[in-house]
Order: sequence, then C-alpha cells, then structure tokens
Amino acid sequence: MPEKARPIDKQIKAGPAALPTPGKAAVDAYVIAAEPAVRPILQRIRRIVRQTVPDAQETIGYKMPAFRRGRIFLYVAAFKNHIGVYPPLTSHEDLRKDLRPYANEKGNLRFPLDQPMPYDLIARVAEALAAQYSR
Repeated sequence: MPEKARPIDKQIKAGPAALPTPGKAAVDAYVIAAEPAVRPILQRIRRIVRQTVPDAQETIGYKMPAFRRGRIFLYVAAFKNHIGVYPPLTSHEDLRKDLRPYANEKGNLRFPLDQPMPYDLIARVAEALAAQYSR
C-alpha cells in the first residue's frame, strides 16, 4: 500500500518557492506573535513585497521581518500604534513627497494602525528600496 503524502512532499512537488526556509519560518513566527488585529496587515505587506520584488528572500534582521536581495533592503515591524518601515528612502523625490505624512525625523516610515493602510504606497517603497540597495 502506498505511503500517505506528507505536507513537505506536497511542497516539494510544488517547487522550490513553496519550500519553507529558515527566514520564512522566522517571519511566520514574528507574525504569529503579533497582535491578532495586526497579523493580516503584516501578511498583506509580505505578499505585496513578494509580488513587487519577486526575487526577494524573507529573513529576520534586528528582530524584525526583513527582505533581502543580496543584502537587506527593507525591514517591517509592528508596534502598538503603527507599522514601521525601514530604512529611509533616499532617492525618488516624488515618492518621498508622497511619504512625508508618514516619515519621522530620521525618514523612517510610520503607518498608523488607526488609519487605512496605504498598501499601494508600501509597494512603491519596497520597489524603490530594492532598487536603492541593489546598486
């Protein structure tokens, strides 16, 4: 009688992108530990970054979810009242202008949890930071 397929077998058949990685597992753990109301926001940001920068790999840096392409270009963190996105964007003046309401004094971004999350803006930030740090 054939052995029953295990979950990892299904992932192997789905291809390498479906395999769990240490970085992805660590980010999964971060999301699970976040407040329940914030989890879907973090998951959506993860999806957006993976769609915007398909070759990005998930990892943890400074105890925060991060995305790398060779080197880390984006960190995301959940706080009590906001989602933080780091590091500051130093190029793309038009985008920086759109980000002014969310930028703190160092240029890091704070997206308040009591306002609609600007996912399209976060996608633009991910794309710009990937380009900025891939030079």
